[in-house]
This record gives sequence, structure tokens and C-alpha cells, in this order.
Amino acid sequence: MEKANIALTEVDKMILESCKTVVDGLADYLGDGYEFVLHSLENLDQSVIKIINGHYTGRKEGAPITDLALNMLSRIEADGDHGYISYRAKNKKGEPLKATTIIIKGEDGRAIGLLCINFYLNTPFSRVIENFVEESQFAPGFIKESYASDPDELLRQATVSAKERVNVDANIIPSQKNKEIISILYGQGIFKLKDSVIKIADILGISKNTVYLHLRALQKK
Repeated sequence: MEKANIALTEVDKMILESCKTVVDGLADYLGDGYEFVLHSLENLDQSVIKIINGHYTGRKEGAPITDLALNMLSRIEADGDHGYISYRAKNKKGEPLKATTIIIKGEDGRAIGLLCINFYLNTPFSRVIENFVEESQFAPGFIKESYASDPDELLRQATVSAKERVNVDANIIPSQKNKEIISILYGQGIFKLKDSVIKIADILGISKNTVYLHLRALQKK
């Protein structure tokens, strides 16, 4: 039976719209050896609502869904256990690729879209690895991430790290160090964690009122 267009709710449309940001992030992270295609099942004749590196297939936004994408959708739905399927294929030029088709579900659990990711296996390895050693324009150098086992450990790690940064800066006078530490933690969003003010005050050996004082000053900027 042929697949028909489906009517999307406003929530469905918001879900698909948010997926565009996911596609942008994946493309930036993985590099140009990958083609990313986001389909909406609202209009199969113009299903492509986002595509990155479309030069591999010559497609643009507004292109129709492919027979292969529909076939994969049917196979995923028939399987029932997974919301995705991975496979190897070739494009119309005969170039080999490894692909994944992922179902995007709407507010009532029905399929509203597809995310198709195609990696072209003839992409030179030098191009693949180059993407992982090149510095990002938004985050130069290496960034340390804390993998804490619980919120308390995360607060302690973040505070100790901020304290180390402040202590090695000779331009910060002793009376301003706690203020700078709190400023760093505020910028990192650490104070969004529950009871963070009380716990950070305890780690720094200052009162919670002092922490609140610095936070109010930061919020006014």
C-alpha cells in the first residue's frame, strides 16, 4: 500500500523544526563526508526540509522522498523493535555508502519524519580525521569536560577548576578571587543546579549571602 501524506500538528512541526538544529550540530561534528537529509512526511512530494552536503545526491530542500527512504520506513515500522535501520547502499553514481534511517516520532507516537545519514565510504581518511583535529571557531583548543557521578561531585569539580583558573591569574587580587570564581561558575550555568549556592559557599568557605551578593551583581550586567 502506498504511503500517504500525513497532517502534522503544531507540536509535530515544532519537533521537526528542532531536529534541524540537531542536523546542523551533527554535520559540524562529523564533517563533510556525511550527507544529512531531514524529511517531513507531511508532503512526500517535497519531503526534504533540511539537507546538508546535498551535492552528493544533487538534492536540495523541497526534493521528494526517495523510494529507498519509504522502503526503509516500512521495514522499520514492520520490525517494531527499533526506530532506525542501518544498511549499505550505492548512490546513482555507484559510490558506496553506509546509511542510517531514523524515524522521528510526533506527539502521539506516530512517524512524522525521517533523518537519513549517509557516509560516503570513498571519502579520503585524511578529510575525515581533519575534521577532528581542526579547532572550532567557537571553542579554540581543547575543552575539559567533567564526568561527575552525582551533582555534588559536579559542583565540587567545577568549583575547584574555577578556583585553579583564578589562582594562576596574577592580575586578580586576593579580595576579588571568590567574586571571580563565582563569575566563572555563573557563566558555566552551574548555579542552575539545585542547592548550588549553599554547596558552593561551603566549598569556598564563605557565606551563602556573599554568593547571592555576587550573583545579583552578575545578573544586573
